[in-house]
Amino acid sequence: MKKLLALVLAFSMVFGLIAVNAVAEDKIKIGVSIWSSTDTLGSEVKRILDSAAETLGVDVVYVDQAHVSEQVTASAETLAMAGCDGMIICNSSSAEMASVINTCTDNKMYLAQFFRVINAEANPTEYEMAKTSPYYVGTVHESEPDNGKRLVQIVCEKGARKIGLMGWEPGDATFLGRWEGYKAGIEAWNAEHPSDQATLLEPQYGRTTSDTGRATAEAIIAANPDIDALIVAGGGGDPLVGAIAAIEGLGLTGKIQVVSTDFLPDLGEKLKAGAMSAESGGHYADPFFAFMLVYNAIRGNYPTSTDGFYEVIFPYMFVASPEDYEAYAKYFTGTELPYYPDEIKAMADYTIDQLKEACAALSVSDVVARHAK
Repeated sequence: MKKLLALVLAFSMVFGLIAVNAVAEDKIKIGVSIWSSTDTLGSEVKRILDSAAETLGVDVVYVDQAHVSEQVTASAETLAMAGCDGMIICNSSSAEMASVINTCTDNKMYLAQFFRVINAEANPTEYEMAKTSPYYVGTVHESEPDNGKRLVQIVCEKGARKIGLMGWEPGDATFLGRWEGYKAGIEAWNAEHPSDQATLLEPQYGRTTSDTGRATAEAIIAANPDIDALIVAGGGGDPLVGAIAAIEGLGLTGKIQVVSTDFLPDLGEKLKAGAMSAESGGHYADPFFAFMLVYNAIRGNYPTSTDGFYEVIFPYMFVASPEDYEAYAKYFTGTELPYYPDEIKAMADYTIDQLKEACAALSVSDVVARHAK
């Protein structure tokens, strides 16, 4: 009898171990290809993705690729070799997506872009690949032209008339969209103010570090000492830190308006000191929705096709005063996140239309309404 019980127990342990292993093997793994998971913006992205992954029981793997084309395309291969079921990516140029989509299709790894969209006119080949691949789930992105146009309007309304421009990488899809908006904003201002014209300088590129951002800002000012504003288009936040340091070092804080699309952790202080004039951002939650697209595609909840993909538009938030930032900081920085774990669990079962609605509704007032209850 004891031998029989021992045999039953042994079989139970074996089957139990098999069951545990099956559960472990079934655990979803999602990769994140990002320019940096440690800089100002990237660390905020990582924070919200880690929260979502922990809440939903997903393994997440990060690859930092610095927006270097070879590293961007290689990141998809790295994540495929890591056994990821899906990945989300912030690429540099749309041309890189041909290789990324092929890698994901070959490895049956679901793919979504964040902060990026493939332009159908500028990159028709890559756009068609995205449509026809059953593993390209979709994209979450902002309306960059609208964002750029509004930032220029703000800086012109605050008195700037000669505006320098610092991008981060030539040809970057997001920068090109923002630049389109900046130019549209200048054209609109000049059309409305024929006797009070504004000028936007050609872009110089500050890459993605504070050192290169500082050097580029200093070069722009040296060549154009009469500029009264500088747009730091983006690049993760560090180029903006460098540009602010350059202006401070030249004794021009408050004399040169600075606007950007990367929220700094001390933005409130920078606004009060005059080091920043305005900023758009709050968009680190964008990758969260790309994560949800891939998560639900893996689960079979969001069917993919060979003739299209999902597109989710994320709203920018604009801050142009310390008061604006105070409201933003309360629910988006520090220990807070825009979504609590119970909300993330509920959103995991949203239909695609419900997910789009939640994304479009995200704002400071939206978070206040949900979290102040």
